[in-house]
Amino acid sequence: MKYMNAHVVFPKDLLREMQKYVQGEMVYIPNPEGVRKKWGENSGHREFLRQRNAEIRHQFSEGISIDQLMVQHSLSYDSIKKIVYSKK
Repeated sequence: MKYMNAHVVFPKDLLREMQKYVQGEMVYIPNPEGVRKKWGENSGHREFLRQRNAEIRHQFSEGISIDQLMVQHSLSYDSIKKIVYSKK
């Protein structure tokens, strides 16, 4: 989150109205409802996990055992089991 000067961002009338409530303080203005990004969208980690899980499902469907997938992907038995038996 970066700092922005209110004089640059807001119209003068709105700034005067806001100054009735807060003067010389930082105010956080949240995004509108429904605009928020989901976890991992900015960093790309969400997509990485989606691709990794798809690969694990594919390998499992080709006959690789859960034990082998555990070692290959450094995940627990329960984590691999959740991935391969999920309905995605």
